[in-house]
Amino acid sequence: MGRRTNYGFEKRQRELKKQKKKEAKAERKRLKKEELEGEVVGEGAEDDVEASDADAEEEEEEEEEEEEEVV
Repeated sequence: MGRRTNYGFEKRQRELKKQKKKEAKAERKRLKKEELEGEVVGEGAEDDVEASDADAEEEEEEEEEEEEEVV
């Protein structure tokens, strides 16, 4: 007979990973906000586009990871 899956442990690991990711995202947003406050409006327009692209890619990766966990 094989070992039983420890679902509680797996759930806790997912929650910790999710929490760390949220904290990292909040930190990036905070840094970006500080960076933008120091700049004149309009100078960082290209940076905003790059940041939104990075956020979109990150969200796609999150969705792929969630799909992998389900399978």
